[in-house]
Amino acid sequence: MAAASVLELSAQKVKPTSRIVFTEGGKGGVGKSTLATMLVEWYRKQGVPVALIDMDSENKSRGSLAHFFPEAKKTNIQTERGLDGLMFALEEGTPIVVADMGASAGAVAHEWFDSMYESVADLGIAFTAIGIVTPDPASVASVVSWGKFLRDRVDYVVVKNSITSPADFSVWDNDPEAEKFRRLAQPKVITMQYRVQDIEQVARQHGVTMQAVANGGVDIPGLKEMPNVMRANGYRKNIFAQLDTVKGLLLL
Repeated sequence: MAAASVLELSAQKVKPTSRIVFTEGGKGGVGKSTLATMLVEWYRKQGVPVALIDMDSENKSRGSLAHFFPEAKKTNIQTERGLDGLMFALEEGTPIVVADMGASAGAVAHEWFDSMYESVADLGIAFTAIGIVTPDPASVASVVSWGKFLRDRVDYVVVKNSITSPADFSVWDNDPEAEKFRRLAQPKVITMQYRVQDIEQVARQHGVTMQAVANGGVDIPGLKEMPNVMRANGYRKNIFAQLDTVKGLLLL
């Protein structure tokens, strides 16, 4: 992934006709499904219809995208044609697809991009890869690893997820490989603020979105109390403001 090729590609890009936005399925437990859920809510706030695909084959019932949004199509990414579901979704007529990949999806995604990317790109389909980093060095290594095989075939959004308070992102900031990735891929970087963990855990357990909690209509202990309703409102406002700054990589 040479810097010149990234710049040249950017200069040559035309407005895409479709876009596939996907979370990088690397290390588990970094907040991929949480971010994907908030992203779907952001699209809905924009009034933008999106097709949803849940590719988290390791999380079949709770916490995955389909648990929050039953209309999301469940696809097993570990099958030979698992990623073809992205094309099927576009074929149904919705120009933006949001796909939440599970952990350990890298090898399958690598093979699919190598065999399919050129044909797909010729159809005017653009890709946005969302990588999530935390204070855990493994999350940074995962984002860097995905960048090495996706190269300049996608646009990049990196989310610094504050899973602790305060959150220490020194590995992301200082690691030489991460610095090289930032220089070559030029990702847009946003932050996701720290969230009280018991609220998020209860919401994941019950498949309840932050919008539902923020609306105050959830009759579940730990979610219906006024302080938590207010927190949910704050979480949504924060991440929506962050997503607004990168909307050029999320919309057509």
